[in-house]
Formats: sequence, structure tokens, C-alpha cells
Amino acid sequence: MKITLILGTNRKGTTYHLARMIADRLEGDVTEVFLPKDFSLYCTGCGLCFRRSETLCPHARQLMPITQAIDEADVLILASPVYVYHSTGAMKNLLDHYSWRWMLHRPEEKMFRKQAVAVVTAAGGGMKPALKDMTDSLFFWGVGRIHTIGIAAFAASYEEMTPKRQQKAEKQVDRIVSDIRAHEGRVKPALKTRIFFKFYRKIILPHMKEGDQNYWKQKGWDKNQPW
Repeated sequence: MKITLILGTNRKGTTYHLARMIADRLEGDVTEVFLPKDFSLYCTGCGLCFRRSETLCPHARQLMPITQAIDEADVLILASPVYVYHSTGAMKNLLDHYSWRWMLHRPEEKMFRKQAVAVVTAAGGGMKPALKDMTDSLFFWGVGRIHTIGIAAFAASYEEMTPKRQQKAEKQVDRIVSDIRAHEGRVKPALKTRIFFKFYRKIILPHMKEGDQNYWKQKGWDKNQPW
């Protein structure tokens, strides 16, 4: 099993501890991406990825290793501490660069068979909107099965969390790991994903930009589904 862990901060704090715990218990081959250390370039809004090709993005070369790690992974782990009730700016910045991969544009068909975990920790609140920052992209990328874990640590590090909170967190980790293993190799897109895909094909496809239309037709998705 290949796992790509993308962390929305350079700091190996509580969020990293929990994300790494999931990866270690899955016993896979792990690739780690730390933001902004491994990618810090901001989207310029040039629109080239939509209008022509993602390869023309001014940051395509720097983004390529991360894209490759995402595509090769069986399980994606997006992890971020809560910053002002949302994910970190570094995480949002990376996700901004993949809007062309949303289902209504040019989704990567491998996504429909992947699993992903969104991991969030907070000193107190804000976990729900921070998780949504990441799960929105995971869903619209077409990821087949998405798991979430949000932990209110009330501490500066995992070691400083109370034993009761640590125990609660580890139970959630074990539940997610068990679910991922149960679906390994046989992931199917959720009903919501299938509904959105069908809607895009029947209603949105005729109005997509030419590059997106050609992509769908080359894949045969104007008539068939990718699963």
C-alpha cells in the first residue's frame, strides 16, 4: 500500500503525530509532503490550467513531484492544524493549484478508486470548517472513499494531551485504519460522487470549455462511467 501524507505545516506537532499514526498502522510505503517547505508558490490566477493545459501552469515543474505522489498513492492523508477556524493557508494554497482536477473539469480517473483521510487538530474549535476545506477538494477530485478525524487537543503537543483524550484519538485512528483495510483494493465511488458525475455528464458537459469536453470524450465519459 502506498500512502501520501500532505501536511499543511512544517511543524511536526499533534496533527502530524495523528496523521503519521494512521500511516504507520496501515504499514504502507509513506511519502511525506510538508507545506510550505515542499511547495510555497501562490496561484497567480492566470487560468492557463483551465483554458489550455495544467502543464502550462507557471508552477507546473515544482508541482509535478506532489502530483505524482498523489497519483501513485492508494491512500491520501491531508492533515492540517486549525488556523482561524480553517485549514492552514499553505494547505489551501496547494489545493488551489488542483482546481482543474475537479470533476467538472479534468478529473484523474485513479481518484475514483482511492481512499483518503482528512486529519484536523485544534486547541479548541474550528475543526468542522477546517475539515471541509480539505474534504471539498477530495470529493470533487472524485476520491472514492473519504474518512475524517477531528481532534480537540486542548494542548500544545500530543504528549501534553490528557490520557483520556489520547485514548479517544487512538480509538478514532484504529476505526479509520480498520475501515481503510476493509476496503483496500475494492473501493467504489460513493453514491454522491456517482450522482455528481452523472449530472456533470448530462447537464454540464455541453457547456464545458473545449479542453475539458475533449478530455471527457477521449476518456469515453460522454457515454460511459470510469468505474
